[in-house]
Amino acid sequence: MSLIPGVREAWGDEMSRKLYLIFSGFVFLLVAIFHLFRLAEHWPIVVGTTTVPYALSYVGLPGSTAYCVWAIWLLSRDKQPT
Repeated sequence: MSLIPGVREAWGDEMSRKLYLIFSGFVFLLVAIFHLFRLAEHWPIVVGTTTVPYALSYVGLPGSTAYCVWAIWLLSRDKQPT
């Protein structure tokens, strides 16, 4: 969306949306893989003197996977002819 009504951005709205969905889907895929490996390999995460509980990965894995699948679904929906 352009700041000036009636003027399109250089890349266009559709290209920006597609790039956003590809990038965010890839980032959420990486986050999901990290959570999966953390749970499988029992990797500890320590921030300062605080240990991050594994429960965070039990919540983060399905959450990040869902966002990744949602981005892929939105991309595939955009490719279908109307």
